[in-house]
Amino acid sequence: MRVGDVLQQRKGEQGMTKIGLGLLLMLLSVAHAAQPNILLIYVDDLGYGDLGSYGHPVLETPNIDALANDGLRLTNYYAPSALCSPSRAGLLTGRYPYRTGIKSWIPEGSDIYLHTEEITLAEILKSGGYATAHIGKWHLNSDLGSDAEPQPTEQGFDYFYGHNAFQIPTNHNPTNVFRNGVSLGMQSGYTADLYADESIGWIKQRDQDQPFFLYLSMAEPHTTFENPPEYNQMYADYTQGPIIPIESGSTKPPKGKLVPRGPGEYYANITYMDAQLGRVLQALADMGIEEETVVVFASDNGPVTSAWLQWYETNAYGSTGGLRGRKHFLYEGGIKVPAIIRYPGVTQPGSTSDELALGTDIFTTLVKIGGGEIPNDRPIDGIDIGPMLVGESLPDRAVFWSLSSHGELEFAVRRGAWKLLLDRDHEPRELYNLAEDPLEFFNLLDDNEQIAKQLSNFFTKMIASIENDPLRP
Repeated sequence: MRVGDVLQQRKGEQGMTKIGLGLLLMLLSVAHAAQPNILLIYVDDLGYGDLGSYGHPVLETPNIDALANDGLRLTNYYAPSALCSPSRAGLLTGRYPYRTGIKSWIPEGSDIYLHTEEITLAEILKSGGYATAHIGKWHLNSDLGSDAEPQPTEQGFDYFYGHNAFQIPTNHNPTNVFRNGVSLGMQSGYTADLYADESIGWIKQRDQDQPFFLYLSMAEPHTTFENPPEYNQMYADYTQGPIIPIESGSTKPPKGKLVPRGPGEYYANITYMDAQLGRVLQALADMGIEEETVVVFASDNGPVTSAWLQWYETNAYGSTGGLRGRKHFLYEGGIKVPAIIRYPGVTQPGSTSDELALGTDIFTTLVKIGGGEIPNDRPIDGIDIGPMLVGESLPDRAVFWSLSSHGELEFAVRRGAWKLLLDRDHEPRELYNLAEDPLEFFNLLDDNEQIAKQLSNFFTKMIASIENDPLRP
């Protein structure tokens, strides 16, 4: 009997003794030993409210919504950071980004990179017999063609095809795509279909006797973007004026093209991405391996809302679902994002969980699912959220975020409903009760000194732990 069948029986039978958590986890460990395929989908700048399954009133995302209907939808999931590079460092290492030295997004030519001393999810799974590939955005070094900086193929991935920080000039006909360290020049198409094609091709061509780990990191909906005309037409009612793409990658901003046109193009970009992800998911079904594949979907950070900070953000209209803040900030809108897990036979179709989970937990959980060993020579901040997958609670814990950001608030800690924000000098500045005030309107710092002190003490210990980390760059 599969774990999911046991869980359904457990919930359906009345008056019978419940199966204990220990037995469920034992059954999970048996399932894990089979080494299922793992597809980890990480999308770029998608907000908590940017999917139909998360309440967007306009956006059509039928394939991602279907994934949620087939699996577990997380309603209290947080990215490791409010920016792309640190978020990806946390995802692949299970460690808070500041531990890895990735404190902000990595500019081109900055000589900042994820050090080889870090052990990635791909390295662990590869050592356990998985074929591994990364297709899409990397952004954990400053030069995908450099011999001096570690490349994806040196950090556990057998194969790499993708870009680094953002697509140039847009996601249409990108010129900055690499394959295994070699620049390919202009690629004809849109990044969404290019990466879907590459993913499907790799899955089909790999050694079929090996389980696979595919890290598919989409470019969308990161600006600057273009869309196929038929997708723009779907949202024509939400676009004003002619569509003129805004390109990036030149020495000067294209000031004459910075014209607000409404959210139609942003909506179209997400719907087109959804369609291409649907092709990848359908390929799993067509190959008969859908039931043997764990699919994890998440966003790397909160969205770029219409409160633009940079010229290249023009015409992004991301939704935080009403939460305060956006990408670049540690308010809820910058770090709380959508996440979905489909583990056939384990997760209950159409279920939801409000358990607190972080991107660092994905590392630990997928290592366990793949039958690997968690490194014991360094602090690992992620926990195994396996119990959550079968409807159980996770342990109470405090969690931590850090970010060299546009604002003064560079640190946040949370335990239970309480969230404390601290400035760059480590001074507590704002305290919120998220159970009563999820929009972070009411600063309760002066009224709850004891809670603020407890969270501050955890913060101090975490900073000391990071400063004394054995791998500190």
